[in-house]
Amino acid sequence: MTHIRKQVLTIAGSDSGGGAGIQGDIKAMSANGVFAMSVITAITAQNTEEVTDVFELPPATVAAQLDAVFDDFDITAVKTGMLGSAAIVDVVASMLKPQNITNLVVDPVMLSKSGHPLSKPDVIDALKTRLFPLALLITPNVHEAQQLSGIKITSLADARRAAKVIHGFGCQQVLIKGGHLLAEQATDLLYDGRFFNVFKGEFIDTPHTHGTGCTLASAIAAHLARGKSVVDAIQAAKAYLTEAIRHGLAIGHGQGPTDHFYFMER
Repeated sequence: MTHIRKQVLTIAGSDSGGGAGIQGDIKAMSANGVFAMSVITAITAQNTEEVTDVFELPPATVAAQLDAVFDDFDITAVKTGMLGSAAIVDVVASMLKPQNITNLVVDPVMLSKSGHPLSKPDVIDALKTRLFPLALLITPNVHEAQQLSGIKITSLADARRAAKVIHGFGCQQVLIKGGHLLAEQATDLLYDGRFFNVFKGEFIDTPHTHGTGCTLASAIAAHLARGKSVVDAIQAAKAYLTEAIRHGLAIGHGQGPTDHFYFMER
């Protein structure tokens, strides 16, 4: 009997280093039991140390990829990552809207780990007005949440205030990823418009965390596609990411990637 696997789409930039972006997304989705497909928005020249070049694909090429995928596949969840320009955000939003995707996870990627800007300033406005209102969940890290909300975040109380501002842009739920920046390390905060949910994790002291944001959002999308609630999908994705970080790979000369397939080494 043929096994039908849930199909999940990532719309993001490519990472030549393989740890983040489209490559990280596909690995994380595959590791969490779904079939991953991709729409590439930009090609980045990057490794574990830096991003040296970004080539944005024409919006028409992004649209053609979206057409091809939606024409043929039954997509249960979509995750967006790097959308480098307002024009690309517009294309993605206008093409996702008629698909009525209930499981849209928006990871508002703005900066690389090394601090290289991955989107133009007008992208923030486009995300707020066009894409966030379609999203079930958006997953900014502390830096991105500060940019979106205009609130400096150093504590969970700050994160709560920022989450309320971001939720006001029209998404259903907001997950602010604390990472190492909050006083409470490895703690993430979920706001659904009424209630807050705090996810405490184990903080693993390692430099090899390249691609953690992409990986978490992709794993959440995979678990949503498989039928989990938002809270359960986040818990499952966080448990997976913790182990992927624990088994981080010391490859390259900078911040190595997490090990998406750590469980296959046994």
